[in-house]
Amino acid sequence: MKAGDRLQSTVCEAQVIVVRPATAPVDLRCGGAAMSPVGTGHAGGAADAALSGGTLLGKRYVDDVTNLELLCTKAGTGTLTVDGRPMPFKDAKPLPSSD
Repeated sequence: MKAGDRLQSTVCEAQVIVVRPATAPVDLRCGGAAMSPVGTGHAGGAADAALSGGTLLGKRYVDDVTNLELLCTKAGTGTLTVDGRPMPFKDAKPLPSSD
Protein backbone atom coordinates (compact mmCIF):
# COMPACT_ATOMS: atom_id res chain seq x y z
CA MET A 1 0.00 0.00 0.00
CA LYS A 2 1.36 3.41 -0.94
CA ALA A 3 0.19 7.02 -0.83
CA GLY A 4 -2.37 7.72 -3.54
CA ASP A 5 -3.74 4.16 -3.74
CA ARG A 6 -7.53 4.10 -4.17
CA LEU A 7 -9.38 1.30 -2.39
CA GLN A 8 -13.01 0.24 -2.23
CA SER A 9 -15.08 -1.88 0.11
CA THR A 10 -16.29 -5.22 -1.20
CA VAL A 11 -19.48 -5.14 0.92
CA CYS A 12 -20.65 -1.51 0.67
CA GLU A 13 -20.13 1.62 -1.44
CA ALA A 14 -17.22 3.06 0.61
CA GLN A 15 -14.07 4.22 -1.20
CA VAL A 16 -10.88 5.69 0.27
CA ILE A 17 -7.54 7.13 -0.82
CA VAL A 18 -4.36 6.35 1.12
CA VAL A 19 -3.00 9.69 2.38
CA ARG A 20 -0.21 8.24 4.50
CA PRO A 21 0.71 4.54 4.22
CA ALA A 22 1.19 2.34 7.26
CA THR A 23 4.69 1.77 8.63
CA ALA A 24 4.21 -2.01 8.34
CA PRO A 25 1.87 -4.34 6.41
CA VAL A 26 -1.70 -4.15 7.76
CA ASP A 27 -5.04 -5.91 7.37
CA LEU A 28 -7.36 -3.12 6.15
CA ARG A 29 -11.06 -3.94 6.12
CA CYS A 30 -14.39 -2.21 5.72
CA GLY A 31 -17.50 -3.78 7.22
CA GLY A 32 -15.45 -6.84 8.13
CA ALA A 33 -14.36 -7.63 4.55
CA ALA A 34 -11.00 -6.92 2.93
CA MET A 35 -10.75 -3.82 0.73
CA SER A 36 -9.68 -4.05 -2.91
CA PRO A 37 -8.34 -1.61 -5.52
CA VAL A 38 -11.01 0.62 -7.09
CA GLY A 39 -12.42 -0.87 -10.27
CA THR A 40 -12.14 -4.53 -9.31
CA GLY A 41 -15.87 -4.80 -8.55
CA HIS A 42 -17.84 -5.78 -5.49
CA ALA A 43 -17.70 -9.31 -4.13
CA GLY A 44 -21.24 -8.98 -2.84
CA GLY A 45 -22.52 -9.88 0.57
CA ALA A 46 -23.31 -7.60 3.45
CA ALA A 47 -21.23 -5.77 6.02
CA ASP A 48 -20.83 -7.41 9.43
CA ALA A 49 -23.60 -6.02 11.66
CA ALA A 50 -21.05 -5.22 14.39
CA LEU A 51 -19.00 -3.21 11.88
CA SER A 52 -21.75 -1.22 10.17
CA GLY A 53 -21.21 2.17 11.81
CA GLY A 54 -20.54 3.79 8.46
CA THR A 55 -17.78 5.69 6.71
CA LEU A 56 -18.29 9.44 6.23
CA LEU A 57 -17.51 11.32 3.02
CA GLY A 58 -14.60 13.77 3.29
CA LYS A 59 -13.38 12.52 6.68
CA ARG A 60 -9.81 11.44 7.31
CA TYR A 61 -9.44 8.20 9.25
CA VAL A 62 -6.23 7.59 11.23
CA ASP A 63 -4.74 4.59 13.03
CA ASP A 64 -2.30 5.80 15.71
CA VAL A 65 -0.56 2.41 15.99
CA THR A 66 0.48 2.08 12.32
CA ASN A 67 0.21 5.79 11.29
CA LEU A 68 -2.10 4.81 8.42
CA GLU A 69 -4.23 7.73 7.22
CA LEU A 70 -7.12 7.40 4.77
CA LEU A 71 -9.43 9.96 3.15
CA CYS A 72 -13.00 8.79 2.46
CA THR A 73 -14.01 9.71 -1.11
CA LYS A 74 -17.32 7.83 -1.16
CA ALA A 75 -19.47 7.13 1.91
CA GLY A 76 -20.57 3.64 2.85
CA THR A 77 -22.25 1.64 5.60
CA GLY A 78 -19.17 -0.33 6.69
CA THR A 79 -16.73 0.66 9.45
CA LEU A 80 -13.02 0.91 8.53
CA THR A 81 -10.74 -1.34 10.61
CA VAL A 82 -6.98 -1.92 10.70
CA ASP A 83 -5.76 -5.21 12.20
CA GLY A 84 -9.16 -5.54 13.88
CA ARG A 85 -9.16 -2.02 15.42
CA PRO A 86 -11.86 0.43 14.30
CA MET A 87 -10.34 3.54 12.72
CA PRO A 88 -11.58 6.81 14.25
CA PHE A 89 -11.80 9.88 12.06
CA LYS A 90 -9.25 12.62 12.57
CA ASP A 91 -10.46 15.69 14.46
CA ALA A 92 -9.98 19.06 12.84
CA LYS A 93 -7.20 21.19 14.28
CA PRO A 94 -8.52 24.34 15.94
CA LEU A 95 -7.56 27.52 14.14
CA PRO A 96 -5.74 30.23 16.09
CA SER A 97 -7.85 33.14 17.20
CA SER A 98 -7.73 36.28 15.09
CA ASP A 99 -7.71 38.71 18.01
